[in-house]
Amino acid sequence: MKAVICTGYGSPEMLRLTTIDKPVPKDNEICIKIYATTVTAADFRIRSFTVPPAFWLPARLALGIIKPRNPVLGVELAGEIESTGKNVTRFKKGDQVFAATLKSAGGYADYKCMPEDGPIALKPVNATFEEAAAIPIGARTALYFLKKGNIGKGQRVLIYGASGSVGTYAVQLAKYFGAHVTGVCSSANIDLVASLGADKVIDYTTGDLADKLETYDMIFLAVDKCPFAVCNKALADNGVYVNITSPLKTPQMLRASITGKKKFITGGGPSDSAEDLVTLKELVEAGVLKPVIDRNYPLDQIVAAHRYVDQGHKKGNVTITVQSPPSI
Repeated sequence: MKAVICTGYGSPEMLRLTTIDKPVPKDNEICIKIYATTVTAADFRIRSFTVPPAFWLPARLALGIIKPRNPVLGVELAGEIESTGKNVTRFKKGDQVFAATLKSAGGYADYKCMPEDGPIALKPVNATFEEAAAIPIGARTALYFLKKGNIGKGQRVLIYGASGSVGTYAVQLAKYFGAHVTGVCSSANIDLVASLGADKVIDYTTGDLADKLETYDMIFLAVDKCPFAVCNKALADNGVYVNITSPLKTPQMLRASITGKKKFITGGGPSDSAEDLVTLKELVEAGVLKPVIDRNYPLDQIVAAHRYVDQGHKKGNVTITVQSPPSI
């Protein structure tokens, strides 16, 4: 089968289209024929080995010393079940599904085998395979951290990085939960963020951001580019600060949590269950949630797709068509 492998840590040129053996499902696994995948921040971090210095050695041991231990990247996918193991009861051949593959990756290939009890769900009926592939990481992350921060009706929520993958979902989900949402993005993305339901949009590229902020019950950082001092000043006395990219609480966060009632949430992420995917499927089918697709590339242009994502300016998601689904 066709697959893109990562031959070493570094630039997008480390990715190479080749042929590898097709996987065979174990008794409890399903084999998915992949139609679409994505280029996420996780794929970028694994390929380029972009990790905090303190985590360099543990990350090398976990991911691979000189190159990724799992050479096929692609942490989310959508496709159709081609076959199932003899003990599988949850799915059947022909089911259209979408899945997160963060632990083992494998989306940059024609086929992927996964345990049936993993983060897999039936694809939203009103979503294309590319749209469905763009849901499992960004949308699950946004949902997980908003719920962990006890998002609620009437809260004033600031979302920094509102035009990226997690950010576009966070805006829509925060509105769904009844919050008053202020999105922060560049001037080029103001209309996009407003179209997602943001009540107010702030352009961080003009003027002093701190002067534009009000007081918020929750500050949600989808990208870690807003100084903590600025966020802390704008956070209500009993507010919640969420930073999805920070692996650990910083000394400033620890001091602020000791001296006040503010809550600081970092690190972690959603569990490897299908529960959140089922919730997101229902929200997409209800018209509450819409994946934002910036660009789509065929699998043989994966290097170009990674180059584009490396620039750090994508709007929503960048998707990859692995192979075309059969015509109906």
